Amino acid sequence: MPDILTYVLPVTLTVLVPDEVGVQALSQVDGVRPVHYTPGQPLPAEAADAEVLVPRFLAGTDPRDVFAQLPNLKLVQLLSAGAENFIGRMPEGVLLSTCRGAHGGSTAEWAIGALLAIYRDFFVFERARAEGRWDYHLTDTLQDKKVLIVGAGDLGEQLRRRLESFDATATMVGRTAREGVHGVDELPELLPRFDAVVVFTPMTDETRHLVDAKFLAAMKDGAILVNGARGPVVDTDALVAELTSGRLRAALDVTDPEPLPADHPLWTAPGLFLTPHVAGSCTGHTRRAYAVVAAEVARYAAGERPRNLVTGTY
Repeated sequence: MPDILTYVLPVTLTVLVPDEVGVQALSQVDGVRPVHYTPGQPLPAEAADAEVLVPRFLAGTDPRDVFAQLPNLKLVQLLSAGAENFIGRMPEGVLLSTCRGAHGGSTAEWAIGALLAIYRDFFVFERARAEGRWDYHLTDTLQDKKVLIVGAGDLGEQLRRRLESFDATATMVGRTAREGVHGVDELPELLPRFDAVVVFTPMTDETRHLVDAKFLAAMKDGAILVNGARGPVVDTDALVAELTSGRLRAALDVTDPEPLPADHPLWTAPGLFLTPHVAGSCTGHTRRAYAVVAAEVARYAAGERPRNLVTGTY
């Protein structure tokens, strides 16, 4: 009697994605069936089989209503590096992976641009141009500046590399000390020594108001605070007080609250460079994000653990 051959059909992993760019990117991953859904609208029938959900970029709504409609959910794969809207809201046993590695270069580029704009008086010159004044004067420079980067992940490393090309020096601070990185407990003794402090930490209970009145008071006179993390990492009232006094300057891509109300004092605070949460929003950001997402989903489909898994609070 001839052997009976048993054929095992490959298992197809259903992934819900919020746009057609995601469908195209994940269609290239073996064993994956991407299904487009529209955020805020009823989920497609394929949601009953979906093991992976990709929320839309910078999703700000409570995701638990969507989770309740996904009985087979095993992994939530983000398009953003920040995960604060999902931590503490995940169903039991469901994995959470960030998009770390996609937006670090863009955000570091924003920080460099913000520092250059402040040091080189670009806004002073722009006001003079609008008024028809030839305002020749010397400016400061990023060269030779000592920059403290609070947050030693992808964003911090990307910024460190770029600062060095401008002949500035960068010192890294992480949650705990390791080779080449200071621990956050060392901040009180570090802060007075630096010309600029860039905050790139994740948003967690530990980092909420990390930059408080005491933190700001420890910074040297004339220093620049740069926040490219999340608004609540900085105590807004404490920062407004320092800016109003003229002792510190700041560059913010994120605020608390966000967006800012029309009558908020940050709008008129002196010495402030302010952008509306756009550090990672530039040409190619979706393509870069889905490249990371596709790699993470491919690992999961192959039975491996995604590299950007969130454990604990981050």
